[in-house]
Amino acid sequence: MKLFRVSSTAFACVLLLSACQQGESVEEEQPDEDETPPVPVEVSTPIRGDIFATYSGTAPIEALAEADVIAKVDGEVRELHVEEGDMVSKNQILATLDGDRLRLELSESQARLRKMQRDFERNKELQDKGLISEGDFEKIQYDMEALEASYNLASLELDYTQIRAPIAGVISERYLKLGNTINTGDPVFRVTSFDPLVAYLFVPEREFRQITAGQPVQISIDALAGAPVSATVTRISPIVDPETGTFKITIEMRGVEERVKPGMFGRMSIVYDKHENVIQVPRSAIIERAGESFVFVVEDGVGIRKLVETGFDNNGMVEISSGLTDGENVIIVGHVGLKNEAKVVDINAPVEDTENAPDEDTE
Repeated sequence: MKLFRVSSTAFACVLLLSACQQGESVEEEQPDEDETPPVPVEVSTPIRGDIFATYSGTAPIEALAEADVIAKVDGEVRELHVEEGDMVSKNQILATLDGDRLRLELSESQARLRKMQRDFERNKELQDKGLISEGDFEKIQYDMEALEASYNLASLELDYTQIRAPIAGVISERYLKLGNTINTGDPVFRVTSFDPLVAYLFVPEREFRQITAGQPVQISIDALAGAPVSATVTRISPIVDPETGTFKITIEMRGVEERVKPGMFGRMSIVYDKHENVIQVPRSAIIERAGESFVFVVEDGVGIRKLVETGFDNNGMVEISSGLTDGENVIIVGHVGLKNEAKVVDINAPVEDTENAPDEDTE
């Protein structure tokens, strides 16, 4: 009876030990549910190159020289010599008015002047002989000078029937038609000079020391496809507008009249400094927090946060003056909210071909 009790107790111990071993085996086979999967990211290698400090702004493009041609005498339009879009030179005849009345007035004035000139010559001989007083001779002389002025005025008004271009440029608008009767002071044409074209940019006063005459400007125009237009800062206003806190600069474009037209809208980038052969990363790689700038780099599958000092920012790239070296893999996507030393995986990294890999167990 005693032997049976001992055997039962031993059998129970064996069962308990077996169950414990099976439980440990199951725990070893189960994966760790608390392990965090790696964060998918995109990485990029820093580049080296020149980077520029620029000030950017927007402004419409205008013609530096533009003039409305005004009729200086009344008359009927007899001839039109140009049309809209025609290039003209300074003083070129644009239209001709009838000048019949003015020609008659000029002839009358010329006849009176000739008569007075003959009278003046006769009275000069008499004055030399002392047969006419000095006062009477001076009066004749003044009358002749007045008639000369009237003749010159009549000649000038007749010349005004030839409407001329005040500047060289292109006929941008024509206000009159053949046969119209126009009055003195009526606008008849508009002449626009396309060389140079200008843009007036109003810059905040904090940039006053950065902008100087002669600096290059790159202008991107939405209406034009292709490379930006090159221009130059030519003038800087010496005063700051107290109401807006800005100062005006003038940007000139030369030799671009075939592509650029007044009224187009341009985005100006003024280059005022340059750093050569510096490390640059995409702007998306930079995280700014609490007055500090940092990036994440990938080392052995882990994202490491690094403090950096930044410099110029231009065309989507940021200069890194310290804190980063060539060849490091910088995270550009997926780093927002990433913790330091968190596991990461580059989604653009090449995937190993495990299907065609040789079986290590195969002899």
